[in-house]
Amino acid sequence: MSLPHAILTALLEKPSSGLELTRRFDKSIGYFWSATHQQIYRELGRLEQAGHIRALPAPVPARGQRKEYEVLPAGRAELGMWVARQEDPKPLRAALLLRMRAAAVVGATGLRAELSRHLDLHRKQLAEYLEIEARDFPPERRHTEPDRLRHLVLRGGIDMERFWVEWLTNALAELGTE
Repeated sequence: MSLPHAILTALLEKPSSGLELTRRFDKSIGYFWSATHQQIYRELGRLEQAGHIRALPAPVPARGQRKEYEVLPAGRAELGMWVARQEDPKPLRAALLLRMRAAAVVGATGLRAELSRHLDLHRKQLAEYLEIEARDFPPERRHTEPDRLRHLVLRGGIDMERFWVEWLTNALAELGTE
């Protein structure tokens, strides 16, 4: 149920066409809630049918022109109710951890290389998040509640990447070089 809420959030931040929305998703919300372009377009249609968003009228009607969407009051109300709703944490689903468990049964051939690859990927993601933080969230730009909330989301990503870097480093050290 979170994809429609992610889309409503993005559209409230800035009315966008489907293409603009997918590009923005790839650069921000997609870091913590991924969706394919097809899923986003499908959900835009559902949100429009539900009366949560509408396509803005085009200044000059043209066939094949991109629709730009905005959130309607019903969509804002739905998003507000969703924000206030209680939801229990979901169990962690990490394919790498499951693969490690399977390696305990069938053998760990190739596992160390995969752990090293994941470590490199998490280091790169951490560096990207830290760059975003330095560029977009210097301390002097965290005065409003929306800025503080956006920064906290980014800090969650930073902390998760730091966790994975530390955990993978320790896992590789514990497994040694057998």
